[in-house]
Amino acid sequence: MAYIKVGEENSTDIELYYEDHGTGRPVVLIHGFPLSGRSWEKQETALLDAGHRVITYDRRGFGRSSQPAGGYDYDTFAGDLDTLLKTLELDDVTLVGFSMGTGEVVRYLGTRGSARVARVALLGPLGPFLRKTDDNPEGVETAFFEGIKSAIRADRPAAIKSFLDNFYNMDALGGTVVSDSAWQDSFNVALGASPIAAVKCVDAWLEDFRDDIASIDVPVLVVQGDSDRILPPPVTGNRLPALLRDVRQVQIEGGPHAIGWTHAERVNQELIAFLG
Repeated sequence: MAYIKVGEENSTDIELYYEDHGTGRPVVLIHGFPLSGRSWEKQETALLDAGHRVITYDRRGFGRSSQPAGGYDYDTFAGDLDTLLKTLELDDVTLVGFSMGTGEVVRYLGTRGSARVARVALLGPLGPFLRKTDDNPEGVETAFFEGIKSAIRADRPAAIKSFLDNFYNMDALGGTVVSDSAWQDSFNVALGASPIAAVKCVDAWLEDFRDDIASIDVPVLVVQGDSDRILPPPVTGNRLPALLRDVRQVQIEGGPHAIGWTHAERVNQELIAFLG
């Protein structure tokens, strides 16, 4: 088991758990809320078979990484990613973020630049800006996110169940595309995350990524399900091409938020073609 130190909290090191497999051009996979690096299993296998070095890691607060009381903002998350890339001496890397993980990708590029990065893929993207403001009328009212935090504080297991039901579109895909066992595995992983992180990450989702995205100077692949209920395309992915210089956008018909699981073959085809 491999860990990288990214900080300290009182007498305890804050460490990220990571896995590093294969050879070839490196690909770093950054998971979504409320899961862990394990959620990339279908992409990891395909990328290794295609001849890539694949690195996954658990965000602070999730999976087997440390669960500190703070640091659940995208400047800190991007700093954690920066430490990972420097420690492993990764260059010519492809960053692939899913959902919450797309925030790390764009904030890293917005603050550190692309010296180490060849290209990026954003799956089920979080940006450009979820909060509704005077200059962002397409966003969502803040009260909606306050409701999510209240639900997590009141009954975290019930809130996670509701989230995962919409994550997989279980009413439409459950029992066919998504087995009860796969859903249960995600639920078990999610319950192992830090309760503090589960609440504080909701505030991170509301950060403004517009300037970060506009600064990206490498090719970008955007892949999203057209039936995404967690981050609907009109609020997120459909707004990205106007901000990006070199982008390919793909919408998967009938795809929920969790396209990496439900539509893995299509996602893997797009990723591998994009990687060349």
